[in-house]
Amino acid sequence: LNRSDIRSEPSDNSVKPGVPLRLAFQLSRIDGAGCSPLSDAIVDVWHCDVLGVYSDVRDTNVGFDARGKKFLRGFQVTNTKGIAEFLTIYPGWYEGRTVHIHFKIRAGSSSGRVFEFTSQLYFDEAITDQVYKQSPYNTRGTRTTTNDKDFIFRRGGKQLMPVLNQDGQGYMARFDIGLQ
Repeated sequence: LNRSDIRSEPSDNSVKPGVPLRLAFQLSRIDGAGCSPLSDAIVDVWHCDVLGVYSDVRDTNVGFDARGKKFLRGFQVTNTKGIAEFLTIYPGWYEGRTVHIHFKIRAGSSSGRVFEFTSQLYFDEAITDQVYKQSPYNTRGTRTTTNDKDFIFRRGGKQLMPVLNQDGQGYMARFDIGLQ
């Protein structure tokens, strides 16, 4: 899953439909002297498709079984500037949660210890509303949970919203994160 384009399912090369989203993480190490790029860190990303389905998950309540699938999942190693980039689609939604993308950062230290940070990115409601008016998102009906009603978003989600800019037919999201 070491890949920057995570839209496809590796077993059959099918591509998940949706509005293109270029996602860039800019990682920095914070220490007493300031910030410096965090290179050689692993950034994992995963999220659901337009229909609210996660790859490699079985959910009998909703009625899907995507075990063994790898669509909308992948990882990248940050370059010397601390950047990891992904090409994906604007995430879908599912009952009880707002629109989000999961990410995990794994980085080593000079002592040999490995540190992990796991969290989620959230999106501006106005942009989500615009995306969800388009096909294929508009086949799902109205979202059931917005940011302000999401139990995880309410615990600091405003700090986890990347800056989004129009990028051709889709969007570019950039998220800067500093780790100690």
